[in-house]
Amino acid sequence: MIPGATPGKWVDAWKERMPRVEIELVPISVAEQRDVFGDLDAALVRLPIDRPDDLHLIRLYDEVPVVVASAESHLMAADRLTADDLTGEVLITPLDDVLGPLALPTVAPRFPAIQTTEEAVATVASGVGILVVPMSLARLHRRKDVDHRPLESGPVSTVALAWDRERTTADVEAFVGIVRGRTANSSR
Repeated sequence: MIPGATPGKWVDAWKERMPRVEIELVPISVAEQRDVFGDLDAALVRLPIDRPDDLHLIRLYDEVPVVVASAESHLMAADRLTADDLTGEVLITPLDDVLGPLALPTVAPRFPAIQTTEEAVATVASGVGILVVPMSLARLHRRKDVDHRPLESGPVSTVALAWDRERTTADVEAFVGIVRGRTANSSR
């Protein structure tokens, strides 16, 4: 499960329909998401993913990008932000970034790259810059000294359910059915 993903309703439905089959949620990073399929039956991944031909993929949703800034930042006065609103702001891009190049009118920080999104949020809290991430990551790393606003026309991050074509089991098929909204009485 990639950080920020919220599979709660599917897990609850699984526990209801398959109470004797354990489900375990394992956090995975975007960097390692392609390598987990030998160990996991299925995973929530961010697209694109390397070598998708040997995977089944179900696109689930597109996440809205948000600008994370200090709660005291002038940017937090707006309900939504545009690229023009970010002109001249210091854009912090952590090494675990999931959006890629943003082509915003921002400036690069004058300090070394920050390793993780969590560390970048802590840095943003000090007021030295902004961060652009999918909304789920902003919520995952929520702090009272930072806030976020949607970035209009920003790049979305697509979340998908993926599983190995060669390792499809009855339990995986049951979980896929739950994700697709099938009930115990539904037909395929």
